[in-house]
Amino acid sequence: MSVHKIADTRGMSREDWLAVRRRGIGGSDAAALVGLNEYATPFSVWADKRGMLPEQEETESLRLGRDLEDYVARRFTERSGLKVRRVNAVLGCWEYPYALANIDREVLDGGHSGLECKTTKAVHASQYRHGEFPDRYYCQCVHYLAVTGKRRWYLAVLAMGEGFYIFRMTRVADEPMPEWCDGSVYVDDEEITSLMAAETAFWEKHVVTGIPPAVDGEKATGKAVKALTGEILDEDAAELHCGAAMKNYCELNRQIDALKKLKDSCKQQVELELGSRRRGSSPGYTATQVISEKDTFDTDRFRRDHPHMDIRGYLKHSRSVSLRIQEVEDK
Repeated sequence: MSVHKIADTRGMSREDWLAVRRRGIGGSDAAALVGLNEYATPFSVWADKRGMLPEQEETESLRLGRDLEDYVARRFTERSGLKVRRVNAVLGCWEYPYALANIDREVLDGGHSGLECKTTKAVHASQYRHGEFPDRYYCQCVHYLAVTGKRRWYLAVLAMGEGFYIFRMTRVADEPMPEWCDGSVYVDDEEITSLMAAETAFWEKHVVTGIPPAVDGEKATGKAVKALTGEILDEDAAELHCGAAMKNYCELNRQIDALKKLKDSCKQQVELELGSRRRGSSPGYTATQVISEKDTFDTDRFRRDHPHMDIRGYLKHSRSVSLRIQEVEDK
C-alpha cells in the first residue's frame, strides 16, 4: 500500500484544514456512515462534504481536546514506554482514494502503529473501566489502519480527573495484549474491507453525484436540514407540490396521539392503584412516586407588580422556522 501526503498541516489555518477535510472521508466521518456516531449521520456528512453547511464553531470541548492532545500523548508514552511523534500531514493512499487520515501521532516502533488521543468528561469515565470504548472511536481507528496500512492502532483516553485508559486495535491475530493496555480488539481484513467499501459507496453515490442520502430522523440530520433550509423565507415563491411525506406525517401523528393516550391511561391506572403509596411493583417492573420542587420566575406577576419597569433589555430574542403540517379536507 502506498501512503502519500495530501497536505502539510504545519501552520495551516483552521479554514484551510476544514477545506482539506471536505476533499475526502476522514476518520471522524467513518462511524457516521455505518450508523455508529450519535453526533453525525450520512446526511450531515454529505452536506458537510458538499460545502453546504456553515463552518462549525470550535466548542470548549473541542478546544480542550486539542490543547490536551500533547498531554495525552505524553501519558501514553509514560505508561507504554513507546515514543511517539507528530506527522503534521493529512495522509491518503492509492487503494482508497476517497479516504483521508489526519492522525494524532505515529508510534516509533518501526512504523507499525499509530495513536489516537481523546479527552472526555469525568462523568463518562465508567464507559472505559471494563475494557470498552465507544464504537465511533473503533471505526475511526479501523479507518486509520486501512489508510496507513499499519498493524495496530492505540487509543488513549483521558477522563478528566477520573482516569487514563489505553486500548489497542490490532491486525495481528492472537497478539498478546500488553499489561499496560486496558483492552484489545482484533481487526480482521474483512472488517477493514467492509468499512472502506461503505465509505467508497457513499462518496461515489452521494458526494460525487450530489444526491443526498435519505433523511433518517436523527438529531444531527435535523440540524443539517435546518442549516440548509435557513431561517429566511421567500414569501413570493410559488407553492410547492410535495410528495407523500406529508400524508405519512399526519398518519403517524394520529398513531402517536392514540399511543400517547393509551400510555397516559396506563399511567393513570397505576396512579389510581398506588394512591398515597410511594412504591409499587409487578413481576419485572417497579413504580415510584417522586416529589420534586423547583422555583421558576413568574414573568406575568412581575409585570403586574412593576408595570412601569422596562424589562426588554433582559429579554433574549431568538428566531427560528418551524414546519406545521396538517390535513385539509378535499373541496
